[in-house]
Amino acid sequence: MTTIRELAQLCGVSLATVSRVFNKPDSVSPKTRERVERMARELDYRPNESARTLATGRSTMVGLVWDTDHRRSGWRHPFLQDLLIGLKSALSAHGYHLLMLATGEAAHHRQVGASLADPVGYVDTVRRHDLAGVVLIDSGSDAEAFALFAQSGLPCVAIDVAVDGPRATYVTSANAEGAGQAVRHLLGLGHRRIATIAGPARTRPGADRLAGYRAALAEAGVPVREDYVAEGDFYRASGHSAMRKLLALPEPPTAVFAAGDEMAVGALLAARQAGCRVPDDVALVGFDDIEVAALVEPALTTVAQDKSGFGRAAAAAVMAMVEGGKAAPTPAPVELATTLVVRDSCGAAAPR
Repeated sequence: MTTIRELAQLCGVSLATVSRVFNKPDSVSPKTRERVERMARELDYRPNESARTLATGRSTMVGLVWDTDHRRSGWRHPFLQDLLIGLKSALSAHGYHLLMLATGEAAHHRQVGASLADPVGYVDTVRRHDLAGVVLIDSGSDAEAFALFAQSGLPCVAIDVAVDGPRATYVTSANAEGAGQAVRHLLGLGHRRIATIAGPARTRPGADRLAGYRAALAEAGVPVREDYVAEGDFYRASGHSAMRKLLALPEPPTAVFAAGDEMAVGALLAARQAGCRVPDDVALVGFDDIEVAALVEPALTTVAQDKSGFGRAAAAAVMAMVEGGKAAPTPAPVELATTLVVRDSCGAAAPR
């Protein structure tokens, strides 16, 4: 790997000049800057991040913290993948880098060396990475650590959890309204026996989407049947299990709103295995609009979230706090709109 000293020697300039090219390019003549940058590209030179931090007085590393159960391969959840693309792209475009800090049992101890069972120690460990800020993704089990991050003074942006602190904000979707869109659509198709496969109640998306489901039924004067409320965990297997239970009821639902597309795909398979036709025997609507939603048969009606928009909004907020300094106002929370995407699984023709 080429060092900064070797690059300086090959370009015939000082170490300080190379440092300024990458940290304060306007202070170097265009001719010299072009020569150094061209040679750096040819040698695949990458500035040392620690040296850059010392030169600029500001870290460009943003940490991504997510407490997850790695036995379920949570990092590969489709929603998270799209969010990460938006986050990484927005940060990279402004010269920032993303450091992933997994906190599930095995992976966590390899990468960070502290546990959310000891939130104070974990926050201290993350701070020692000299991060510019952190993005926090809620799993429903890390509320104490999130609260400590929010109060730490480190620029902090949470996904789907309302944090409160001197330099903390959050990004979420209109979860309740999105769930209401789904249920009102099913009501408009004539359904009254509408069940839900909810997300975990301890998470904001799970709680808010269940609240939206209940509110939409109440507005229509349709009583909520508690036997029609099944809880999943946003993963496919839980949707499969929940759908089997719903279809085994003495009076099964004619429509199901699943609070996540992964659960909806599991529910679709369970319905097929039970000999139920979707949408003829039971209509189905999901939430997220992950890629597979348009690929299953029948194609899944779903509530679309702006998944990459989550990442872009989180990046914008954390960069604003980093670059604005401690005196700058903390960005207001962001709530992203949702959109109902009508496909075949609900039994309504998609708009043309």
